[in-house]
Amino acid sequence: MTASRNGEAFSLLTGEPVSWNRTKRATMSWYDFACAYVDMKWKAASAKHRAGIAYALTLATSAMLTDTCPYSDAEVRTALRRWAYNTKARADCPEETHQILAWVARHCEPVSALSTPTLTRALLTSATSRLDGRPAAASTSRNHRVILSNTMAYAVELKLLDANPIRDLKWKAPRTSPEVDRRSVVNPTQAHALLDAVRRQEPSGPLLMPFFALLYFAGLRPEEAVTLHESDLTLPAQEGTWGYIHLTRAAPLAGKEWTDSGKSRDSRGLKHRAEGETRLVPCVPELVEILRAHLASSSSRPDGRVLHGPGGRELSPTTIRRVWDRARRAALSEAEYSSPLAKRPYDLRHACLSTWLNAGVPAKQVAEWAGNSVKVLLSTYAKCLVGQDEIAMRRIAEALQSEVVQPLGQASYPGRATGLETRSARLQKSR
Repeated sequence: MTASRNGEAFSLLTGEPVSWNRTKRATMSWYDFACAYVDMKWKAASAKHRAGIAYALTLATSAMLTDTCPYSDAEVRTALRRWAYNTKARADCPEETHQILAWVARHCEPVSALSTPTLTRALLTSATSRLDGRPAAASTSRNHRVILSNTMAYAVELKLLDANPIRDLKWKAPRTSPEVDRRSVVNPTQAHALLDAVRRQEPSGPLLMPFFALLYFAGLRPEEAVTLHESDLTLPAQEGTWGYIHLTRAAPLAGKEWTDSGKSRDSRGLKHRAEGETRLVPCVPELVEILRAHLASSSSRPDGRVLHGPGGRELSPTTIRRVWDRARRAALSEAEYSSPLAKRPYDLRHACLSTWLNAGVPAKQVAEWAGNSVKVLLSTYAKCLVGQDEIAMRRIAEALQSEVVQPLGQASYPGRATGLETRSARLQKSR
């Protein structure tokens, strides 16, 4: 009767619930299973995704411990994220870290325990919370829930669970808005002042200014700009002529411990594009001049890269942030510096795409140049389409100042019409 209420299937041979005849389910501790999942995902995942999986599983593991840990929370988190959930580094972890991980492995619940909704709820809550216990950011919570759901699907694949317990939990996703904060978008005057402030900083400023110019004038992502080679540029010598940028690769910053090459940046295909697919972006005449001057003055460009730091070194993210902060402090007022205005270099890309949309370029064309879908483009930059509300208000004002205002559904009365005509005449005279 219990099996029937639970919807179990019955054997046609014995008449007994099918679950009675199943062999004993395999068991595996959460720690061993999490390591197995990381190893399974490692080869195909990007470096940033590898780091994201490790972070989500590190937070979740605290809910699976059966005893009070003799080590500090920071020590356990570092051991898990940096070593245990890193396929490349796990075998080379220090002896102290090995002892911590051995303790965790001995004191973890088995994966089969997640068939209990209470423990599954605790796992999800732990993975979607910050280190101080407060809820994580909306995007982080969503990403970590997806990672946990995929992890449980792998447990079902290994026959460790009958079903994915994450999917059965009622969970309200945090509300998040994809829209860009309109206050962060610079106007052309502010953008030029910021670029000039970058250029004046020695020794890195002149080398970094073209990087920020690519974000503002061409709408490139930072990881796309740093991979540009001279062969990717079409820069006409004739003054005032447009050029083109042929984007082929991107190099997101992930950390050398997560990349196969051991470098801080992971060389990948373009975002939202198939491997090997390219993107063509127009290059305004002002950007053409900036890039031509940069290429002419820069002698040490290893591997033909357009952008580099002093001595031909790779652009340092720390240097980029430091130079940009100094430029904001020099070019903006105290109130503007304290505001969200151009807080991050990425806000220059937002300014570029907003400028294209406000200039009347069709959204489909802007999306193609920017490497976004039309839906994402319009939902992201809805509040940045400045000028539309001014146009609407001007049309309303012109309608109110027309020669005769005839309310819909009402008859025309001489006195009313005369009054409106008199007011309109006075407005015309005042103009």
